[in-house]
Amino acid sequence: MTQHAAEIAAGERFTFGKNWAAFLADLDESRIAAAEDSLRQMLDVDGLQDKTFLDIGSGSGLFSLAARRLGATVRSFDYDPASVACTTELKTRYYPLDADWTVEAGSALDPDYMKSFPKFDIVYSWGVLHHTGQMWVGLEHAAGLVKEGGKLFIAIYNDQGTASGRWRWVKRTYNRSPKLLRPPILWAAFVQIYWRRIVKDLVLFRWFRTFRDYAGQRGTSRGMSPWRDLVDWVGGYPFEVAKPEQIFDFYRARGFRLEKLTTCNDLGCNEFIFTRTGPAPPTRPKG
Repeated sequence: MTQHAAEIAAGERFTFGKNWAAFLADLDESRIAAAEDSLRQMLDVDGLQDKTFLDIGSGSGLFSLAARRLGATVRSFDYDPASVACTTELKTRYYPLDADWTVEAGSALDPDYMKSFPKFDIVYSWGVLHHTGQMWVGLEHAAGLVKEGGKLFIAIYNDQGTASGRWRWVKRTYNRSPKLLRPPILWAAFVQIYWRRIVKDLVLFRWFRTFRDYAGQRGTSRGMSPWRDLVDWVGGYPFEVAKPEQIFDFYRARGFRLEKLTTCNDLGCNEFIFTRTGPAPPTRPKG
């Protein structure tokens, strides 16, 4: 049994890849276009021609595909074998035998693996590193892969104090529960998260527009689906959070300048675009 499989069996890790495999069944051109628009808007670019793009924790492979369609040379990796399979499926579906997009298995926490990469123009890791179990180690490794003048695009769960603690308990309980007990937990979470929006849609005779327009919400259009996002949210464990200023201070100390910040006022992700302005300052010896 692999370490990944052992962690899942012990209820210590969520099977993200299986959720993404189900998402691929609903993937269409509009969702891919939404993902492309998300990258254009956040990175302030029209395209990514002549750029190298590293997707840390590629998941479904949607944003690797979007980056490739925008012209980037893409390298994707994920710790979850099922996520690697999803990304490989998208590559096979849209870019078979393409030498400018490679997909592999790997861990953002493995120092030797991460040191094996070259530096990239864009390092992308959206909603991934807070699920590694060692978020700050993953953030450190990601920083080392950005070229001078290159960009780092990350999204990390917002720290909501006691509310984050409650959700950590829900996530841990979900992953440790028998499969028959997981659907009730999902539906309870669905009601807790969406009931106000559902009532508002009904009162305004918009008839579930929240879900029909879901791909275009959250400030940027990411092309995701509401149910798969819910499963990802409830099941997403390990689970770590950070305040925006913690992420800002962490990367400023490593030679990065914040270019763009999109914050949320709930339990979602804060999005950051950093530019590496120079090498990280040397660490001062203690004592």
